Amino acid sequence: MSTKVSDHVLERLRAWGVDQVFGYPGDGINGLLAAWGRAEDEPRFIQSRHEEMSAFEAVGYAKFSGRLGVCAATSGPGAIHLLNGLYDAKLDHVPVLAIVGQTDRTAMGGSYQQEVDLHTLYKDVASEFVETVTVPEQLPNVLDRAIRTAYARRCPTALIIPGDVQELDYSPPTHAFKMVPSSLGASEWTATPSDDAVRRAADVLNAGDKVAILIGQGAAGAVAEVREVAELLGAGVAKALLGKDVLSDELPYVTGPIGLLGSRPSYELMRDCDTLLTIGSSFPYTQFMPEFGKARAVQIDLDPHMIGMRYPYEVNLVGDAKATLQRLIPLLKTDRGGREWQDTVRANVRRWHETMERRAGLAADPINPEYVARALDPLLPDNTILTSDSGSVANWYARHITMRPGMRGSLSGTLATMGPGVPYAIGAKFAHPDRPVVALVGDGAMQMNGLAEMITAAKYRDRWSDPRLVVAVWNNQDLNQVTWEMRAMEGAPSFLPSQQIPDVQYAAFARTLGLEGIRVEKPDAVEAGWRAALEADRPCVIEFLTDPAVPPIPPHASWEQMQSAATAILKGDADRGSMVKQGLKAKVQEFLPGRSKQ
Repeated sequence: MSTKVSDHVLERLRAWGVDQVFGYPGDGINGLLAAWGRAEDEPRFIQSRHEEMSAFEAVGYAKFSGRLGVCAATSGPGAIHLLNGLYDAKLDHVPVLAIVGQTDRTAMGGSYQQEVDLHTLYKDVASEFVETVTVPEQLPNVLDRAIRTAYARRCPTALIIPGDVQELDYSPPTHAFKMVPSSLGASEWTATPSDDAVRRAADVLNAGDKVAILIGQGAAGAVAEVREVAELLGAGVAKALLGKDVLSDELPYVTGPIGLLGSRPSYELMRDCDTLLTIGSSFPYTQFMPEFGKARAVQIDLDPHMIGMRYPYEVNLVGDAKATLQRLIPLLKTDRGGREWQDTVRANVRRWHETMERRAGLAADPINPEYVARALDPLLPDNTILTSDSGSVANWYARHITMRPGMRGSLSGTLATMGPGVPYAIGAKFAHPDRPVVALVGDGAMQMNGLAEMITAAKYRDRWSDPRLVVAVWNNQDLNQVTWEMRAMEGAPSFLPSQQIPDVQYAAFARTLGLEGIRVEKPDAVEAGWRAALEADRPCVIEFLTDPAVPPIPPHASWEQMQSAATAILKGDADRGSMVKQGLKAKVQEFLPGRSKQ
């Protein structure tokens, strides 16, 4: 039997070490599906309930494995459905390859059924590389280049293959004019800045008395070096959310997340520092960084296209974080004298942990959403992978989950799209089938995407050696983050037709799939519920009935801003009294001295 183009595509993916492709079938990729049958499902075809979920699962797989995520879909409608997940990959700098079908070449340009100008459609999301295969000889070059580009640029790339091309006999490029041969693989490589630039950066950092370090996901390979620099400089370390799992939160000078979802000590660190070192982060919110002119600053980033953004950095070092810090460390002063600044940072961190403990302990109706996350924190196994969806649940993930060495976590950091929590978790299980995975999800995201993807979890659960996939749902029947944003930013009360969502029996739905389902309705059952979910012998949905009146207060919120939000609520919110009460109770915890019983 002759080798078809579709056979060669799968063969080349296997040669690159691709173990699975997340996809959904359709006649635009029938040739590829037939090839999968001939290849005995190698690489494995992982079927989602929707193409957007396939893309999210590929992103989750790539984030937690460090390897290429691959997704596949049919022509027009399927290819369109992939876009949200692919934009998530683009904005969070994740290597993903999309393989999509297209109508036959003979029909292109004829307004044929499901015909979409996919090359134009994908030119933005896959801007680094998108190509349409029109003859067999284009392979393997375009596939190899799509994979290399995805890895090198940390981005999504796309390959469009018309249906009739998939069925053609494969013939490789020849040794001839206008043929482009290709080869597998690429060596590891490391970028480093010039010696002069590193010396100038060291001069800036050595001159500082109050040094703040901001890390993102780009610092993930430089944990030991970041710790050494922080200790040499007597610095505090704040983390962008995509860098939450880079450095242990147990370190006393780690102030935790920064920004609207951040911590008070991170806000204070940036407010009071005189020197800033940013490593592997493109955190976008300038207002949470030092006032312009108040701090000298240095940035380290691998991508020269992203360097020098967000803040007026004095020295911009283009290079790998680990290699650059290794060259920087010998130039840093070791005789810096007292540690008053880092002692202040440590004290601020201790006070914040006490504040968050008190806030989680406040009574609510029926369950305080902060307590749900706080109760989970000490129960998490050391090798847990966590995913968080967007919404108010991301606040509780950011502020109450203590990342320890060996733990991993991520969310849609830049696109901040709703719905990736559960498909990320499924992608993580395929990346690490021997590790427990916990998804933290709001009820809006669960209704949008999560419920259907529990069917996917049920379908593939037997492939995971560790059966623990826990999906936790904060059930408050409110699109809570937007509701609070309306109050705080627009000065408007909640608009119930847009914000109120139905009460769904999430745990009961899980049980209909043969999964574990737990419903927690009272605070005294929260810890036991978490323990049961983490000990389940199958994927589990655990839902908590939480109070929508508990506000996700930003770390910089002043009494004046709280008063503004309260005024907006009193204009006509459906649950005015409890919202003002919960907001004031939560805010006042920041000003209480030491530990106290609530």
